[in-house]
Amino acid sequence: MRSGTSAGCIFGAALVIIAIGCAVPAGAETPSAFCKRMGTDDTTQPIPEALVPAVNATFGMKMPASVATDTTVFRCDHGHVMVCTVGANLPCGKANTGREPGEGTVQWCRDNPAAEFVPAAATGHDTIYAWGCQAGAPRILRQPLHVDARGFVAEFWKALR
Repeated sequence: MRSGTSAGCIFGAALVIIAIGCAVPAGAETPSAFCKRMGTDDTTQPIPEALVPAVNATFGMKMPASVATDTTVFRCDHGHVMVCTVGANLPCGKANTGREPGEGTVQWCRDNPAAEFVPAAATGHDTIYAWGCQAGAPRILRQPLHVDARGFVAEFWKALR
């Protein structure tokens, strides 16, 4: 009976190791090869330094390697490498498409009842809406950002060149 339990534990551990190996790029595997193998994977991962020139070309920037690797992530979309560089108001996670104001927005409008806009510090940086206040109540002014098929802000993600 004990040997069955041990065998079950070993089998379970082997499955976990295999699952982790399938979901994480191998050290020598490029993001391009990883994405071709995975197809679509919404897990954001840091870019390797070898991608810095391509990331700079994609975004039309000249980031030093250390900045690019610290701020840029990739994910896979239908076998293609997608990249996003995080900034003050450029989140790379899934977008907040909620039309109900968060507590920060509600509080901002209580404190600033006629505010023409609510800053991202109050709304959250992941919202796709621009918010304002009318008579102390939050309201959506417009939708300046769009969501891709996977739920990320389309304007922040680009296919790697």
